Amino acid sequence: MLHVASREVLMMVRKGPRLLDFTKTPSHLQFNKYVLTGYRPVSTAQECLRSLFYMHNELGNIYTHGIPFFLFLVLLPFSIPWREVDSAWICVVHYLACLSPTVGSVVYHVFMNHVGGELVYDTLLSLDMFGVCLVSTLGALPIIHITLLCFPTVQQAAMLVYIFLSAYGIYCATTARTNVLRLQAFVWQALFRISLFLFRAYGVGVGSPNSLHLFAIMEALAVLGGLVNVIQVPERFSPGLFDNWGNSHQIMHVMVVCAIIYLHWGTLEDLTWIKNYQCPTQ
Repeated sequence: MLHVASREVLMMVRKGPRLLDFTKTPSHLQFNKYVLTGYRPVSTAQECLRSLFYMHNELGNIYTHGIPFFLFLVLLPFSIPWREVDSAWICVVHYLACLSPTVGSVVYHVFMNHVGGELVYDTLLSLDMFGVCLVSTLGALPIIHITLLCFPTVQQAAMLVYIFLSAYGIYCATTARTNVLRLQAFVWQALFRISLFLFRAYGVGVGSPNSLHLFAIMEALAVLGGLVNVIQVPERFSPGLFDNWGNSHQIMHVMVVCAIIYLHWGTLEDLTWIKNYQCPTQ
């Protein structure tokens, strides 16, 4: 009898609890009306962790950021030239930037259906958005530092301005109630980074000639991912078909990971370039 009971418990963990339809899930989890099934019921923290091992409509969101997080955590340190860069803070900041959006996202998607309800959900969503804000902030600081390397006063002022813009973006992103407003929270940061790329393109700023196109691809992937998430395609055209796999949020996750990779490649190009560069004397 004990053996049978243990086997039943094991089967329950594998299969998971009875999943809910969109109309039966709590209102704060009803943010994509085109995902019709596969919602986890309200769960304890332990039950949320068990959901890592059975199919539901958040599993893809968890693993499309969870797997990259562990890969970045382990592999990135081997590619960063820690000892070859005079400003060691650049390496630390870049490493944290690459990790921040994935860890916040995983925690959010694992525990979003917690019994704490909407209060816990809002806190987790703010944590997720804070991680996105961190990559926009920390990821840009090395770019600002290197682009304005030969103008130290302007460089320091630009970094300070960008930090203030980032703080404003964090506030807007963590208090926004819709995906559109969350996307808009990053506009000023994006415009600032684009201005830096223009400085490089027209020879005002400096940096590796091989990094600019990598940063451009990074920005394009991030913007496109955000737009896909806002307009909710492809599930908009076939509600229910992409409930578990292939929906807009998962596509956005993949694009964010790709954007982080291009950020890493571009930063490595700059770090390799800066070792041998000397600003012209005035």
